[in-house]
Amino acid sequence: MKMYYFYGLMSSSKTAVALMKKFSFEEHGKKVLLAKPALDCRDGKTFLKSRIGLESEAITLKENETFKEKVDDLILYDVIITDESQFFTEKQIEELRDFADHWCMVMCYGLKTDFMSRLFTGSKRLLELADCIREIPTSCGCGKKAILNLKVNNGNVIKDGEQVELGGDDKYLPMCHACYETSLISGKPVQHLKTTNFDF
Repeated sequence: MKMYYFYGLMSSSKTAVALMKKFSFEEHGKKVLLAKPALDCRDGKTFLKSRIGLESEAITLKENETFKEKVDDLILYDVIITDESQFFTEKQIEELRDFADHWCMVMCYGLKTDFMSRLFTGSKRLLELADCIREIPTSCGCGKKAILNLKVNNGNVIKDGEQVELGGDDKYLPMCHACYETSLISGKPVQHLKTTNFDF
């Protein structure tokens, strides 16, 4: 079986895509395990929710926990789908890789880089180990392809600080490199006019 890594920026509908894949597999009779790091508690400890209203129960793992410790009879699952995979530890990603080697498909969804354009621990290991790496694209407000997440607070750009701070559209804006750099320099996010010219 293969290990897939689907990465995207904030607002790229990663969670919605992950949940749709789960529902699709289950419609075809597959047994699916949905999982996320315990760190992501925005939707409740045992739930995964998308902004478009899809939701499903999920198991959660703390940094010191393994999938084998959390789930009885893992061998019964045909597919393991994880969300917010950038927050998993190297060992947890390596455990998922082992599952893909021996019996089931593994599909990981998450961010690639933080607001400072640096890789997360989990995303780095996924880039190193996944059989297939695919981007879930989204656009910058200017219409170009977004490749970075800009962090904001009360209309001001945040340039440094802790790598992990949970949030949504209120804290993170997907931007192309040019708009990201302009925002860093000015200290304010670039104000975009509405555009229909998408370039991605």
